[in-house]
Amino acid sequence: MTLLVPFDDSPLSRAALKRAGEFAAFMDREVVALTVVPDDPDYAESRGWLTERTPSTVDAIVERLERRVDEIAPNARFRYEPLDDEDDPVATTTLDVVRKVREVAHEEGTTILFLGSENAGRVASPLSSVGNPLSEDATYDVHIVRQAD
Repeated sequence: MTLLVPFDDSPLSRAALKRAGEFAAFMDREVVALTVVPDDPDYAESRGWLTERTPSTVDAIVERLERRVDEIAPNARFRYEPLDDEDDPVATTTLDVVRKVREVAHEEGTTILFLGSENAGRVASPLSSVGNPLSEDATYDVHIVRQAD
């Protein structure tokens, strides 16, 4: 049984990863921190992944995020999934990320998704949020983290 945490290093995803790590230790479960990285500089910039001090390549971004995961939940397994324009030329980046998270949740046998989101479960949510579509999937339970530590 796997606990899956979509991780983008936002305060809420960090809180979700921390809570998943605590839950996993108590319940003897595996935590997988999943980062989906589109090959899109605008997306990377909007997530705060680009810095002046380090290279902005996808590999550099993934390395930084993997280090952050290890700092927050040392027992979590980091998983990176690339996303490029060829995945679905008519979908938005947000929909592509949601689809990729769902695919990985299925592959990993996820029982609980720990989701850091201000918007999941609301009647109206922004089109850029992956939280709402992921929280509606009935194939796994969802633990929604709405407040960062």
